[in-house]
Amino acid sequence: MKKLLLILFAIIITGGITMAKELEQPFAKGEINPYSKFFTGTTHLQRLVERDDIWNSSIANVTFDAGARTNWHKHSGGQILLVTAGEGRYQEKDKEIQILKAGDVVKIPPNVEHWHGAAPDSEFAHISIEPNIPDNETIWLEPVTDEQYK
Repeated sequence: MKKLLLILFAIIITGGITMAKELEQPFAKGEINPYSKFFTGTTHLQRLVERDDIWNSSIANVTFDAGARTNWHKHSGGQILLVTAGEGRYQEKDKEIQILKAGDVVKIPPNVEHWHGAAPDSEFAHISIEPNIPDNETIWLEPVTDEQYK
């Protein structure tokens, strides 16, 4: 019994057992992303505004587990990302990777090949806005390799 109490005391004074903390973000995390075949790692999707002819946009909250990322892709009508939590990455074809943090805004012109996702050691969330509906189509391309990601 004495040994058990000493072990418990040691755990308490050294910081104890840490529980995984949920990423704090302003919108619901959503369900497992139904487009997972176009991603590496686990992502979640919460639709905020469905595609329609009134608002001419589609808006969703996308949450990435650490290291998760999209495939290379492009949007015929462009895309806007509003970073809400965590640390992420964004890269356009043949350009340097950009580090993204809460409050960053990325405006992606039409037909620009790019990828985005979480940092290797951080969850990440952004609002994805696809303007210019109904003519904005997403064209999914090859996965981002581990070498490209790092």
